Amino acid sequence: MGNSFGKLFVVTSFGESHGRCVGVVVDGCPAGLPLKADVIQKELDRRRPEASAGSTGRHEEDKVEILSGVFNGMTAGAPICLIVWNKDVDSTEYEKIRCIPRPGHADYTALVKYGGYNDYRGGGRFSGRITAGFVMAGAIARRLLNIIGIEIVAHTVQIGSVEAAPKAISAIKKNVERNPVRCADLKAAGEMIKLIEKVKKEGDSIGGIVEALALNVPPGLGEPVFDTLEGDLAKAFFAIPAVKGVEFGAGFPAAAMRGSEHNDPFAIKKHNIVTLTNNAGGIAGGISNGMPLMARVAFKPTASIAKSQKSANIKSGKSLDLSIRGRHDSCIVPRAVPVVESMMAITMCDFAMRAGLIPGVIK
Repeated sequence: MGNSFGKLFVVTSFGESHGRCVGVVVDGCPAGLPLKADVIQKELDRRRPEASAGSTGRHEEDKVEILSGVFNGMTAGAPICLIVWNKDVDSTEYEKIRCIPRPGHADYTALVKYGGYNDYRGGGRFSGRITAGFVMAGAIARRLLNIIGIEIVAHTVQIGSVEAAPKAISAIKKNVERNPVRCADLKAAGEMIKLIEKVKKEGDSIGGIVEALALNVPPGLGEPVFDTLEGDLAKAFFAIPAVKGVEFGAGFPAAAMRGSEHNDPFAIKKHNIVTLTNNAGGIAGGISNGMPLMARVAFKPTASIAKSQKSANIKSGKSLDLSIRGRHDSCIVPRAVPVVESMMAITMCDFAMRAGLIPGVIK
């Protein structure tokens, strides 16, 4: 069983792509936190297809319903259950290929794991649709992090071969919602949009990278050796469908650097210990060091494409060519930005609670 995440701020995901609903149960949220549906709805709306480029033709309302845990506009200390209903569902194409695993999808592995009893429609539990629950939980986590001043922001830094130029935090905050690919570099954003449109016309898809930042993080968050801060963050990010890589700070290029280049020198500013560079990405020894947390999350191209691919009919045992029909994202990256933010917020909230920074009752 692997549907829950967290130790004190515990998030349990449920629902399938073409089932009745998708949702989340948040257990451990302190009582007394002001919480209304519109706070959660704001984040859900950022995840909807209409808010980004290269998105699916499936249009769900995604109107959140709070079923429990909130009373008179305040969290009550009980588990909070949040759902959105699946309404724009068309399973016709999936019925036709239920015995033919789609390349790049979890169809085959899910069939083996669950003996064929899994819901195969739209990918079932393995669909990006379940991230609606992540975003709902993330909205609550953000509210709790606001109490201690931690801010989470993410942005697209690469689509295919198009890379964004590095931007200051102020520019990221200003520009991320000003274009449909959520890129802080507006010039690169235009090139990204053109690339997504090109691959879509070709019946193909494209991947990319989202950078996530946690600001105003106090030093000392993390529980080595197995519950390190970057370890749990990576676990949270890898729970997002289509994620294939995670790096922190300088990341993989650090392997080609020397110690004199990668080490972050210390200094004192305003009576606080800081580092002059941030190659560690705000984490040392699995513990936050007080600098901004910086992670990059790599997304593979959307697996469902119109181009013909090789597959096999499991029932007949014959090979065949398969072209995926239906409504799919040609690029998942722009829609993934709020999801990455949410998973970072959930993880940071859990560690802040473990450190005793967030009280059990909000007053």
